[in-house]
Amino acid sequence: MKTEVRSKKSEVVWREVFFFCLLSSVFCLLSCSIPNLESPECTEARNTVREFYSYHFGNDMKFSAENLNRREKFLSGSLKQELEKQTSTTKDYFTATDDYPKAFRVGSCKIEGEYKTVFGVLLFWKDEQRDEQKEIQVEAIKENNNWLINKVWN
Repeated sequence: MKTEVRSKKSEVVWREVFFFCLLSSVFCLLSCSIPNLESPECTEARNTVREFYSYHFGNDMKFSAENLNRREKFLSGSLKQELEKQTSTTKDYFTATDDYPKAFRVGSCKIEGEYKTVFGVLLFWKDEQRDEQKEIQVEAIKENNNWLINKVWN
C-alpha cells in the first residue's frame, strides 16, 4: 500500500516538474522576441546607408570621377551633380576627412520629413598609436522609390 502511494506521489511530482519546465520554456521563447521600435523609414534608409558605407570602406575612398560613378547607385541626383563639380581633393566627402577611418557604425536615426532621414554615423580609427572616433551626419532621402545618400556633414 505504501509503495502504491509513493508511486502516485512520484508520478504527480514528475507531472508537475514536466509542466513547470514546459511552461518555462514557452515563456522564455515568447519573451525572446524583441520588438522593432524603429520606424519603417529609418529601417529602409539604414540599409542603404550601411550598404553604401560598407562598399565605400571596402574600396578606394579617394575622390575621383571613376570612384564617384561606382557609387552612383547610392547617391541622390543632386548630390552626384554637386560632387561632379568638385575638383580633385584629398578630403573624402563621405567621411568628411582626409584621414581615412578604419571602420564605421550606423547609429541613431531622426526622421526629418516624410522622405528624409538623418543618421549619426560613427567613424573609427584604431591602431597601435591611436584609438579615436568621430560622428558625422548622413542625410538620406527617398528618390524614385529608393533611399539614397543626399548629404554628409560634421
